[in-house]
Amino acid sequence: MNSLKLILTTLRYFGPAWVFASLNIIIGTWVLYIPKVRATLAIDDAQLGIALFCFALGTMVMIPLSSWIIGKIGVGKTTFFSVILFSLLFLIPVIMPTYLSLCISLFFVGLAGCLTDISMNALVSDIEQEDAVHIMSASHGFFSLGGVIGAGIGSIIIIYFQVPVMHMICAVVFVIGTNLMLFKAYFSIHGKKTEKKVKKSYNLKLMKPLLGLTIIAFLIMGSEGAIEHWSKLYLQDVVAITSEKISGFGFVAFSAMMTLGRFLGDAISKRFGSLIIIIGGCLLGILGFTAVLTSQLVITIAGFGLVGLGFSVIIPELFRLAGKADGISSAQGISFVAGFGYLGFLLSPPFLGFLSKIDSLQLSFIALLIATVIAMIITFFLNKRVT
Repeated sequence: MNSLKLILTTLRYFGPAWVFASLNIIIGTWVLYIPKVRATLAIDDAQLGIALFCFALGTMVMIPLSSWIIGKIGVGKTTFFSVILFSLLFLIPVIMPTYLSLCISLFFVGLAGCLTDISMNALVSDIEQEDAVHIMSASHGFFSLGGVIGAGIGSIIIIYFQVPVMHMICAVVFVIGTNLMLFKAYFSIHGKKTEKKVKKSYNLKLMKPLLGLTIIAFLIMGSEGAIEHWSKLYLQDVVAITSEKISGFGFVAFSAMMTLGRFLGDAISKRFGSLIIIIGGCLLGILGFTAVLTSQLVITIAGFGLVGLGFSVIIPELFRLAGKADGISSAQGISFVAGFGYLGFLLSPPFLGFLSKIDSLQLSFIALLIATVIAMIITFFLNKRVT
């Protein structure tokens, strides 16, 4: 818990960590209204999947631009401006009157979301290396904490909002207000100069050492995105839960256990090493998805929690490894791994929507179980190559 103590007692660390929380407060609030958006626009799971793909399309457009933007204006400034823009843009999807306008709005949200995700991870990576501290996992813990705040508290107070946009406005005002109080702690951090670390130019050959990490990030973050967007619908459609409050508990359990795991993750990383932790996290994820597929309320919610605990340590370790890769700046390494990981985060919801259309959401979650098994196998071979 030393990393958590560092963050809570040092503004330089707490400011960036709160950006992680802010991103997921907004997403967690949005998740609560996905069923209502689907019902309001009278669209099916496949159409909802296409709308969520537009979110992913925005991410794909931003991935190659992110490291250039960060290099031009600095990692601190990019982090602050992108999280503010992301928050404001997410007011739009919940008020869109047509399916087309929903898709367009989610595309622009995807642009800002990707830039925020990559810049905040690059910021923490640079701070870790400058200060010789381990705070990446705990910072991701704040991301999970944001999900607990957005979806957990949101599930409790959702009955008091007749109009979804009013709930979103409250979340946006809270996020922007808190970030305005904290941004000075990191705003002036520019990040490492690319020229000092990069051999000649930024190309795919330099990214070859990151290929395995990128595939794992794509699969695991894809599973995270799927749980975030479909867990509530899974409890409603497969487990047959009608209560608005209870149907949100799957994602709450996932986020709560992920928060706990990430707050403990930095100390575990020092002791066992990144690749061993990733293998163990995949094993827990496999057990968790098996429990989810029983479709029994208590076991399913516990399964979501177990997946959260397992996944909690995987992504921070991948980003830590990417930020330290030889011949690549932290912004470039993380933009490659985090960018494609975030792409998986956004592509998986529409993919699961199509699988659900073919059969059911249960088939979709079987696909997530298979993805976790593949991620574990890849990590095993990476670890074997290193040792």
